[in-house]
Amino acid sequence: MPDSAPLLTVTHLKKSYYTPDGDPLPIIDVPEFHVSSGDQIAVHGRSGSGKTTFLHLIAGILQADSGQIFLDGQEITALSEPERDVVRARSTGYIFQAFNLLDGFTALENVELAMMFGQGIDRQRARYLLETVGLADRLHYRPSQLSAGQQQRVAVARALANQPQLVLADEPTGNLDVHHAQEALNLIRRVCAEQGAALLLVSHDPAMLAQFDHVIPFETINRVLA
Repeated sequence: MPDSAPLLTVTHLKKSYYTPDGDPLPIIDVPEFHVSSGDQIAVHGRSGSGKTTFLHLIAGILQADSGQIFLDGQEITALSEPERDVVRARSTGYIFQAFNLLDGFTALENVELAMMFGQGIDRQRARYLLETVGLADRLHYRPSQLSAGQQQRVAVARALANQPQLVLADEPTGNLDVHHAQEALNLIRRVCAEQGAALLLVSHDPAMLAQFDHVIPFETINRVLA
């Protein structure tokens, strides 16, 4: 794809699941979707509408039935699962609602483990990221020793560990109270901007969505819902 192309381009993307009877159940039918470098986009839609599946397809966690996903000119949909894993580690950061931290490891180790699948462990950068998200005094705490808000901060640092071009955030404030949810959103947006990463965030919270200039209803992206 040409250099002037968006960072992320999705075309004719389809994904179905199957009922217990073996019948296909379409969940994703996206004709076209784009994200440019530096964008901060929020997507909203009803629960069960396929938003998480859409993010998983973009991240290469799931394989599409058909269609194309290009990230920085590379066609993700043409890659094998191990190849998609490598691209995800190097180019995409993912912030999960449930944090998905490894409780047997410290905050610092959780960030460093993410680096193992990218360019390799850089302890100085891992420390810098945790300091950036306000956890300089919690480097050696395990997730069970941290509050929900602090765990989310570790998750943000981990998502940015490999200097991704694109950060995907799936209901990243859903497990936080109002105060910590606002802190987390501010942090995600600020750190993405500082690190030069585009942000594609899914949320159902009107207060969160109201803070984005670019808000898209998922039913305008996904024809299954039309």
